[in-house]
Amino acid sequence: MNLGERQQRFLDAAKKHFETSSAVRPRELFGVSNSAKIVEGGIQIGVANLDSVRDDIEALIFGCVMRFPPEDEVYFAVLVREDKANFLARLAEMKRLGAAAKTAGGEPSDRLAEGADEEPVEAPAATIKYSARNNLVPIYLARDGRLWLRNSKFWDSLAFDMSPFGPATEPDEIVVALYPPAASARRSLLAREFIGWMGSLVGSQKIHELPVWTDAATLSPDMCRMPASIPIANIEDAVKNLGGHYPNGEVRRFHAALNFLPHKHFVILSGISGTGKTQLALKYARAVHGLTSDIADDPLIFECPVRPEWTDPTGLTGYFDVLTNRYVVPTFLEAVLVAMAHRESPVFVILDEMNLARVEYYLSDVLSCMETQGRLQLHSNSVPLEGTSGASIHAELPLPANLFIIGTINVDETTNPVSDKVLDRASVIDMSAVDVPGFLASLEERYPELKDACAASEAKLTEIHALMQQYGLGFGYRLIEEFIRYHAFDAANLKSDTADVTDQLLVQKVLVKLRGAERQRPLLTSLDKICDGLPYAQAFVRRLLADLDDFGFFQAMR
Repeated sequence: MNLGERQQRFLDAAKKHFETSSAVRPRELFGVSNSAKIVEGGIQIGVANLDSVRDDIEALIFGCVMRFPPEDEVYFAVLVREDKANFLARLAEMKRLGAAAKTAGGEPSDRLAEGADEEPVEAPAATIKYSARNNLVPIYLARDGRLWLRNSKFWDSLAFDMSPFGPATEPDEIVVALYPPAASARRSLLAREFIGWMGSLVGSQKIHELPVWTDAATLSPDMCRMPASIPIANIEDAVKNLGGHYPNGEVRRFHAALNFLPHKHFVILSGISGTGKTQLALKYARAVHGLTSDIADDPLIFECPVRPEWTDPTGLTGYFDVLTNRYVVPTFLEAVLVAMAHRESPVFVILDEMNLARVEYYLSDVLSCMETQGRLQLHSNSVPLEGTSGASIHAELPLPANLFIIGTINVDETTNPVSDKVLDRASVIDMSAVDVPGFLASLEERYPELKDACAASEAKLTEIHALMQQYGLGFGYRLIEEFIRYHAFDAANLKSDTADVTDQLLVQKVLVKLRGAERQRPLLTSLDKICDGLPYAQAFVRRLLADLDDFGFFQAMR
């Protein structure tokens, strides 16, 4: 859609919303020289040719655009209907002053004067020069919420007593639309702030956002289908093509757990760190949305890292900020709003490391809504509040059936236990099993340049992982891939001996995970034998054995 088509579609939508007759032609203020711009104390909404405005006109509509880098455009249209008499009176007064100055031998200023900024804004009305025509009228929306007019010249600031330049006009309403269309409030912050700022000028009740453009440019047809309608073989293939390695049926179990109930989609992925829990959620969502790249933008995926200090739902559902007079919209609430706006599309929100805080504390409201199919209570104001994302936040919102909630939890000493209240409402999938040889084969298939590094590392990694896993100290795919990539980097740049690199990496990446007591003595003695010929790693293991002898326990990182 080109620029002209966008402008026309917006104006058509604005006229339909304003319910004006076909005789009302909007003034199009979209050009480079007559588009909107911010000035001190308000906004110049544009420069219009109003020389031929008739007294019996039904209403006036000014269509404008404000552009924000890199590509956002805020289209807005201002309606003047109820207070048009003041608008027309000001036009007539400017003409009269311009004609009087011309008769007296002054300069009528029929065109934009050079050096218009030399005119002091605090000058009294009698010294301001006007044109006898209104073919060049800058229109200003000031902080008092009213429209002020000049002709011929411009104001660079509205921060002065404007009363001599009236009568001013009260706009009836302003409609806005954002381009390009997006599936969420994830717009340019400046664009959203601009809309909120206009609302602060005229009153939020006068600002209305129009759904002028569909999300076809953002949401492909594949994004408008539910996961249950997609053959599982297609999803498994897509996850594999995205680099996922889940050989134990994790994708199938995840798909079933996420979709077996039509109204509740809540799965927790559990296991040791680095086994691809978050990546499974991301790759599954991308597969469902038909994306073939890990870096392609997906407006329907929301990653929400859980913070340890969360003790109430505000980290998810937001709160009213009395300092900014706006409702703070966190990532989770933004996902809810997007899911409500796009009921036919699956929206995925990932609560990453959700047991860093007590889950039943911050997730209580959401869990209750899941169980009762009730509504989230956000605030007690009967009037919707302006959100920090630009959306209006109602007092309560339903939890949409197309919202898919996926949590990941690590099971270690840094996390909190998950209560039965949470476990009863979720499907929990354990992802602790790690297939080292299979993952290395997959890695080599995707990245042939890692072939030598995989060959150099596979034997030791497989043997040590199998041993450590018996004692609940296994490691995940993230560690394995970084182990391999370190090997490849060293081979390409440092040219170190392969055995020396393995020796260093075992200490830097693997053996640092060791901890335990007498029960783990067989683990250390076996590792001591496996590390024979690797002096650095063997010395590290023997130090842990000495700690076990001296203190009755050992911990690599102490």
